[in-house]
Amino acid sequence: MSSSPPLPVVAILVTQETAASVVYGMYDLFKCAGRDWPMVEGGSPGPALLDPVIVGANAGVVRVANEVPIEAQRRLDELEAPTAVCVPELLISPSGPLDGLYQAEVAWLRRCHAQGALLATACSGAVLLGEAGLLDGEDATTHWAFCDMLQQRYPLARVRPQRAMVTAGEGQRLVMAGGGSSWMDLALYLIARLTSIEAAMQVARLNLIDWHHVGQQPFARMARARQVEDAVIGRCQAWVAEHYTHPAPVTAMTQVSGLAERSFQRRFKLATGMTAMEYTQTLRIEEAKHLLETTENPVEAVAEEVGYDDAAFFSRLFKRSVNLSPAQYRRRFGGMRAALAESSALH
Repeated sequence: MSSSPPLPVVAILVTQETAASVVYGMYDLFKCAGRDWPMVEGGSPGPALLDPVIVGANAGVVRVANEVPIEAQRRLDELEAPTAVCVPELLISPSGPLDGLYQAEVAWLRRCHAQGALLATACSGAVLLGEAGLLDGEDATTHWAFCDMLQQRYPLARVRPQRAMVTAGEGQRLVMAGGGSSWMDLALYLIARLTSIEAAMQVARLNLIDWHHVGQQPFARMARARQVEDAVIGRCQAWVAEHYTHPAPVTAMTQVSGLAERSFQRRFKLATGMTAMEYTQTLRIEEAKHLLETTENPVEAVAEEVGYDDAAFFSRLFKRSVNLSPAQYRRRFGGMRAALAESSALH
């Protein structure tokens, strides 16, 4: 029996100037990939897709920016060849001295890059790539407050202040995100590049990334494979997952169950918390979300493909369920999927 291949190792570098929120945020998102979505869908966690590890010049507790203690799980010299390295933002002054501050970290970044690792920085973390000499002749970006400093200190770099994210270098193995919460975009990009776009989209939906003002409804997903103790209803769930476009799904499920209609409706609601029609409509909405994200089909065609002849009715149902119209949903999530696909295709 063959063993599973090792997971991509993503090292998150900590120093005394590191922002703790970015370290913990990235660590949680990387841990989430592959694991949490199946848990929400079906009640059991899925297999992890990434292996994040926090590294520092020394193992043990590092008191980082704002006096937050973080435990470095490994020393730099204990992790010679990670798949990717993330450098979170640094709480430093754009005009402050850097000489000699990060000698161990800079040397390690050079070694990792030479061994083929992808190096990703958030915000002011890009300065460590400059200190390592990796930005010469390359596009770069960083927090807007550090762009002038980056250009002056590393004059061979081509700093792009207007860019929220830049990929550069041989094999596009240098990835830089700008300021603020762009570290979340960076984490999603890395998940998409190291695993899959779908895994990144799941993490985005689950964690409300980039669309906080909309609320949770656009990210909610009903558990298609939700396990129920009632085997008869479980059989009906499996049937409707494949036949949700059926013109009379509730009648058909009742026939599949072999129960009287009233008994079927009662047992279905007891087992799933939804009526059979609500369950079917939720399946249809979920498939419509996927089609809106991944195709340019007109809303009318999407409606028909998921089982609705009346596109206006479908649009009203979609908005009531998701709190966005189909067109609004496509603009938000289709655009994100396309951006991830385009970025991943560059490497």
